[in-house]
Amino acid sequence: MDLLERDLRDLGRTQAPHGFAERVLAAAGLADSYAEVETPIGPYFLAWNEGGTSAVMEASAGPRRFEEWFASEIGRPLTRVATVPDRLRDAARDGRSGPRLRFDLRELTDFERAVLMKTLEIPRGEVRTYAWVAREIGRPRAVRAVGTALRRNPVPILIPCHRVIRSDGLGNYAGGSPERKRAILSFEGADPDRVEKLARRSIHFTGSRTTGIFCMPTCRHTRRTREENLVSFHNEREAREAGFRPCRACRPAVLAS
Repeated sequence: MDLLERDLRDLGRTQAPHGFAERVLAAAGLADSYAEVETPIGPYFLAWNEGGTSAVMEASAGPRRFEEWFASEIGRPLTRVATVPDRLRDAARDGRSGPRLRFDLRELTDFERAVLMKTLEIPRGEVRTYAWVAREIGRPRAVRAVGTALRRNPVPILIPCHRVIRSDGLGNYAGGSPERKRAILSFEGADPDRVEKLARRSIHFTGSRTTGIFCMPTCRHTRRTREENLVSFHNEREAREAGFRPCRACRPAVLAS
């Protein structure tokens, strides 16, 4: 037996290093890695691959629960590692999704991806309603479907579905309990008590007497307005009949401007 033949035979008996197959699959975007990471509302598991962040789930139920959920909902191999990449750790810790943060949402429908990408546009410390998201993506009658898409958000915190609320209250949260939703909104500078109080009173818009502009109640322009200059509106028609025009930043209007 010559040297080449012996080498080929020995090659077939060689065992790959532990985790080698998983690393090859991950590099090809066919598998994901995950690790525990600290967030503003406690420890969460975060999964990612070469295409971007793919899943986030609170860690209280343990890694096995996360792995089972990932296998059922995502359907790719998953390997636990020691730490997440620095950019993801920083984003999770601060609750911020920078422009260079990517997401792997290939298991979602086009509609669901549109809902989540629109949610990414909601500024930190502000909230919008399901109806606002539906209108912004060109599906104004799909309010319930928007709610369903947000409940299926596989990347809560980084894709901030906590910034989307019901028209009559805060609503539920894909990232955990309603208390967690309140906690992360508070962390970001929103006032969930005020938001909920206004929603329950059906106060959907707030105008400024000095500018003649009406906004969503948490819009940065409203937050800069002195309390004595604020006026509340139940709906768009009421605001327009009072002579107010819609804000171009938070885009509260449904009717043509």
